[in-house]
Amino acid sequence: MALEGFGSKQERLRLAQFYAALSDGELQELFGESGSLTEEARTALASEMSRRNLPMESPAEAEDSAAPGRRPELRDLLTIRQFRDLPEALLAKSVLDSAGIECFLGDDNLIRMDWLWSNLLGGIKLRVRQEDALVASRLLEGGGAPESDGENSPK
Repeated sequence: MALEGFGSKQERLRLAQFYAALSDGELQELFGESGSLTEEARTALASEMSRRNLPMESPAEAEDSAAPGRRPELRDLLTIRQFRDLPEALLAKSVLDSAGIECFLGDDNLIRMDWLWSNLLGGIKLRVRQEDALVASRLLEGGGAPESDGENSPK
């Protein structure tokens, strides 16, 4: 299969016309994916972007440069419960969600596909942040959140 005209002057002209017809947003989006373009296409794209005075950085780079001090938040999550079946896991998650405790289910999508994998994976894992683990465990045990005052405590 011969690629006639590939890398030729005609191809460069065709690319220049194509990029000239695109909007600024489309050009910047295409520039973000420029790794999949040929060398001629990247050159024509860069030429059109410089002609329009558009910044030559991907949207991810622009976001990173806009907030250089901001880093993604990494959370240490603890697994407080493991469930064999999805309904039990969803019920426990809803209890914590209704109490305002942020929680996540681990391996739930794999087990939704085939519930027989539950034993292999160790079940569906209910995970919470470290600082919420004690309160979440008490809620799931039925003890509720720790009382801050003694009004409802038995005498």
